[in-house]
Amino acid sequence: MLRENQSHMPEFLLLGLTSDPKQQGWLFASFLAMYLVNVTGNSVIIAAIRRDARLHTPMYFLLSSLSLVDICFTSAIVPRMLANMLSKSKVPFAQCLTQMYFFVAFGITDSFLLAVMAVDRYMAICNPLHYSMTMSPRRYLLLVMVSWVLSHLHSLTYTILMACLSFCGPNVIHHFFCDVQPLLTLSCSDTSINELLAFTEGSFVIMSPFILIIVSYIFITRAVLRVRSERGRYKVFSTCQSYLIVVVLFYGTIIFVYIRPSSTYSVTKDRVVTVIYTVVTPMLNPFIYSLRNKDMKQALKKLVRRVE
Repeated sequence: MLRENQSHMPEFLLLGLTSDPKQQGWLFASFLAMYLVNVTGNSVIIAAIRRDARLHTPMYFLLSSLSLVDICFTSAIVPRMLANMLSKSKVPFAQCLTQMYFFVAFGITDSFLLAVMAVDRYMAICNPLHYSMTMSPRRYLLLVMVSWVLSHLHSLTYTILMACLSFCGPNVIHHFFCDVQPLLTLSCSDTSINELLAFTEGSFVIMSPFILIIVSYIFITRAVLRVRSERGRYKVFSTCQSYLIVVVLFYGTIIFVYIRPSSTYSVTKDRVVTVIYTVVTPMLNPFIYSLRNKDMKQALKKLVRRVE
């Protein structure tokens, strides 16, 4: 079936963010800069955590895992996007499916890891006496591995169903990468199963972690408000603040794009919002986590001194 599909439409043309040649130059420079900042910043976070023995804790292990996923997530999109800005070359169907597969897989992994980080904070703040025993390094490693495996299985399901569709033309994707919904709009097959899966499964893998995060932070807030020391409350809230900023940026944009009926799909709005959670948020994460965290600041200073 895949070979049959590729014989109908062997290649796709990505329109990108704009068709105006005058804007391509500054867009290319902007996205290249953001991509380099993302890769460099998240790599520095990983290196700083690995080098500093004080940060060899579950919380920072999860943070380094999230940084790795952010690098992979953006790398699945931006390099192809930059190449497309330089030359409007067509993308083979197999490459389009591959890009969609990794985009969905890393996006879901990001969502799962944010939920695991919320559970970690809940256990550390609400059950500190049982924290070290309940959330052991082995259990954290298992949680991260399960997040990766489940996300790739979900993505594989989407990709296989997409490969079974027929595409009769036109071959123009009104997006800057091969996302699920833009591909479905080009198919001449019955996409009801794909759209139902995208909505139900998408709701599950996005909303379930998001609800878990909300519930965890309701309990965390209640626990913090019971702390008599104002300094103690401030310390806990400042630790959680950077995480909540990341959650709002990530889930706010991703829910807007995916948790809604396909009839409300808007090409222009979705492209702009998609830039936020695929490029901007992963780029900002290293700064959000490091600027609000004293331990990370010290670890980064140590890393800089070693490099010098």
